[in-house]
Amino acid sequence: MTRKLLAMALIFSTSSLLAQNVTQVTNPVDYVNPLMGTASHPGLSNGNTYPAVAVPWGMNFWTPQTGKMGDGWAYTYDGERIKGFKQTHQPSPWMNDYGQFSIMPVTGKLRFAEEDRASYFSHKAEVSKPYYYSVYLADADVTTELTPTERAAQFRFTFPKSDSSYIVIDAFESKKDESYIRIIPSERKIVGYSTRYSRGPLPNFKNYFVIYLDKDFTLSKTWDKKDLKDELELKSNHTGAVIGFKTAKGEKVHLRVASSFISIEQAELNLKRELAGDSFDATRQKARNLWNKRLSAIKVEGGSIDQVRTFYSCLYRTLFFPHKMYELDANNKIVHYSPYNGKTLPGYMYAGTGFWDTFRALYPFLNLVYPSINKEMQEGLINDYKEGGWLPEWSSPGYADIMVGNNSASVVADAYIKGLRGYDIETLYQALIHGANNEGPMTAVGRKGVEYYNTLGYVPYDVKINENAARTLEYAYDDFTIYQLGKALGKPKSETDVYARRSQNYRNLFDPSTGLMRGKNKDGSFQSPFNPFKWGDAFTEGNSWHYSWSVFHDVQGLVDLIGGKDKFVTKLDSVFSIPPVFDDSYYGGVIHEIREMQIANMGQYAHGNQPIQHMIYLYNYAGAPWKAQYWVRETMNRMYKPTPDGYCGDEDNGQTSAWYIFSALGFYPVTPGVDQYVLGAPLFKKATLQLENGKKVVISAPDNNDANRYVGTMQFNAKPYSRNWISHSELQKGAVLNYKMSSSPNKTRGINKADFPYSFSNDTKK
Repeated sequence: MTRKLLAMALIFSTSSLLAQNVTQVTNPVDYVNPLMGTASHPGLSNGNTYPAVAVPWGMNFWTPQTGKMGDGWAYTYDGERIKGFKQTHQPSPWMNDYGQFSIMPVTGKLRFAEEDRASYFSHKAEVSKPYYYSVYLADADVTTELTPTERAAQFRFTFPKSDSSYIVIDAFESKKDESYIRIIPSERKIVGYSTRYSRGPLPNFKNYFVIYLDKDFTLSKTWDKKDLKDELELKSNHTGAVIGFKTAKGEKVHLRVASSFISIEQAELNLKRELAGDSFDATRQKARNLWNKRLSAIKVEGGSIDQVRTFYSCLYRTLFFPHKMYELDANNKIVHYSPYNGKTLPGYMYAGTGFWDTFRALYPFLNLVYPSINKEMQEGLINDYKEGGWLPEWSSPGYADIMVGNNSASVVADAYIKGLRGYDIETLYQALIHGANNEGPMTAVGRKGVEYYNTLGYVPYDVKINENAARTLEYAYDDFTIYQLGKALGKPKSETDVYARRSQNYRNLFDPSTGLMRGKNKDGSFQSPFNPFKWGDAFTEGNSWHYSWSVFHDVQGLVDLIGGKDKFVTKLDSVFSIPPVFDDSYYGGVIHEIREMQIANMGQYAHGNQPIQHMIYLYNYAGAPWKAQYWVRETMNRMYKPTPDGYCGDEDNGQTSAWYIFSALGFYPVTPGVDQYVLGAPLFKKATLQLENGKKVVISAPDNNDANRYVGTMQFNAKPYSRNWISHSELQKGAVLNYKMSSSPNKTRGINKADFPYSFSNDTKK
């Protein structure tokens, strides 16, 4: 190659590389890929997501449906046919859906059953945005477009020339004869309700819907399972409707849809209020503007296109659950259907999340960036307690009997500790006390094994309470958060000390012979035999190597138990160096979480599930912050991509995404309920947080790149900063964090005990 050609090639190569860096983000919604995580199935999760077409925290989401009715995997990237466009409230495929119904265009032969009406499609003819979805349905020769509001949506179908064009409404199968549909041709209108749900019981549960078309019907029929009916109104355990008409080539037929958990009349009100006289394009623009507004709370600069896409795709996922279940009545008063007593009552209600997942990062993220939304969520929790008698640990939309822990305590305490005010915190505090000292109506509400825990200091292994060690460790942390909230509320020391003492119950499960947490029998002996690689059994969706770090509130206490800083760091290192061996005998087979750890090539570090996600940041408590900086960057690089297989396990209602958002900013809430974030290292050259109080947090690392992943020096508001943590309250005042990044670790920074983050043991020694 001549020198001239070589020079030109170098210029082209350099220009291409520079073009891959994003220097400014003006419309963050354009970087979101809703298909990230959709290449999943029950045996292997790459996110277990679906392309949610919605607005942030909307009451309703929409998704194309490739899976079978009732299958939690509603849309998977390898699906070949679309069976309908489903209104959904599904938090995860494992929890499945509630109140769903679907809409589907058909041409030619009248086909209404799910498999018959399905149409082939291609991702090449698919547009997936948070605020808009479009796809060409090959069998019908129809292009479907969809755009949402909080409780309503607009469809636009572009039909071919046909004497036989149809729209099929599917109210879905219910357990009782309570799937209802009614066609009102004179008003170009269909109404109905779906009573289908997966987790219950839900008294008087109905998702009412109303659908308007802008075209007269020439055919109006209902259907029952596989039988077409001439009646205009039908109730059975699986109903639907078909309306038909002639269409010209390229003719656009519009649908306006809304729903309500309260009544058909309320659904009409929601439609009129949210869609008004807006065209399809006007609704789409409003939804796009809303997404840009919410996503612009964080602006990142100086990352690769893939990093920026991953960041905003993750941020998109943090803005869905829990979703709104409240509505505005005719007097503009906030009301909600109660999943606990079936009544319509005043006030806020949110649903569709599990605190075992989301207490760790999702709720702390809301407290930092969107506190006004979490204030509404806290008010919703008050209504959960008043109407159901307990705080939920998994709401879907009422109490769901799944997972362990009493982590509502963390969700409530962290909000108040982080400064949220203006709601009845006293009632929430009493709800925490009630939940911490009683068994609930199911094992996942209140505390299963509470009498053992309060008397012995742990839930025993041999008393037929599953996942007992996990329960003990989480109860101990939850007790700490109650202690923190009680102190903040000025409760008597005699009252708060009970929870301070119980917060140390984690010590009862520490096995000095292995340096790990281990189940303990009622008589005080450790379970035997003990395999630290055994998933489940004493632990929840993990093994002892994953759960032994679940001492969020007292890492110093754990350091001391293990034998000091050096041994602690070595133990942390071992997580990555031990092969990904496992014992699946408790489950009788390899569950997907095990497989995801096994194939990740990061040893025992199982980032695809929640128990160990905070563990990397624990290096900061033992004077080795550079190791946290290294492994955080490795995890972001290896485990997240803006692609259909872009997650490394279940995304889980924003939690796994919130880990990425925090980590990309350079800090993480290891201990919700404490006014601190533990430092890692920023991913971008610059990030700007626009806080709701009008202040800004600017994180600047101009020489950041993949090689320069270590923090050389740091300044906080122009002053040298050596601590391994930053304060939430200081960030709320506005702050500038300046980093000098390096390709080699600075092993003299953050190594003194005075630089370490909060630990309960250190606090009580003062």
